[in-house]
Amino acid sequence: MGMNVVFAEPLKVVSYNVENLFYPERDSLKDDSEWTPEGERRWSYTRYYRKVENIARVLTNIGEWDGVDIVGLQEVENALCVKRLCYTLRRGEYDFVHYESPDARGIDVALIYKKSRVDTIATRAIKVKGERVNGERLITRDILYVCAQIDKRDTVHFFVCHLPSQRGGKAESEWKRRVAKEVLEEAVDSVFKVQAEAKIVVMGDMNAEDLEVKGLKDERMKGEGTHKYQGRWTCLDHFYTSPSLDSLSRAEIYNAAWIQEPDEKYLDLRPKRTYNGFRYQKDGFSDHLPIVLRVSL
Repeated sequence: MGMNVVFAEPLKVVSYNVENLFYPERDSLKDDSEWTPEGERRWSYTRYYRKVENIARVLTNIGEWDGVDIVGLQEVENALCVKRLCYTLRRGEYDFVHYESPDARGIDVALIYKKSRVDTIATRAIKVKGERVNGERLITRDILYVCAQIDKRDTVHFFVCHLPSQRGGKAESEWKRRVAKEVLEEAVDSVFKVQAEAKIVVMGDMNAEDLEVKGLKDERMKGEGTHKYQGRWTCLDHFYTSPSLDSLSRAEIYNAAWIQEPDEKYLDLRPKRTYNGFRYQKDGFSDHLPIVLRVSL
């Protein structure tokens, strides 16, 4: 008599730069006054709650009936924002990992996970610091590391990144991303040294289209890109996977029309932001499109 083999649903992993998800209270240790009720944005609790609900709506649509399993977030201010998003998604079903990082604006990365499928084993914040270049010293967002067991069975190592932006020019800021990439590669290599066949997923806003991570494969995705600037789409958001996941994973850009809006100047569509300049859009989401990785473990 044959045994009934139950195959787990593919793990649904999302990476999403949610663009300025700030808690609407002044933090004296951060440059966040713009995102307060008295600030230039008039960032109120009503607007904050609406933004969280909009992000939750995107994740719910990606996850469909079963919901998403893991979400790597970029541009969240603090644990309160992440906790609110977990609560809004499905009360009691999600937990998260977050550390305060030294970013001047106070934006961090975080990881949300579904408790019924994911058990965290180890977590840490990996500092990214660089020496002075042209008088500027690099202090930026941490890289978040989470080692987790999936379905009480497979161990997967996750890294959530938000590399330094291209502010000041792509070439001029290249050294900052190189420093952050080297820190990431060192952390990935330390996992491989312990377990050569380790299952590793790196995700995040790399602020570059062609960034390679040593030892990992860039999961190429169909579609025009995840971010649009002056009419040009670029794919700044990436998944990188280890060789042990080669035939088990596929990635895509979630580019549903309802999270975009007409690009009147450059035609076609663009991501629908919470603010166009200083004009508030209550049904806006982010200036990035989310990306989705499905992993059959």
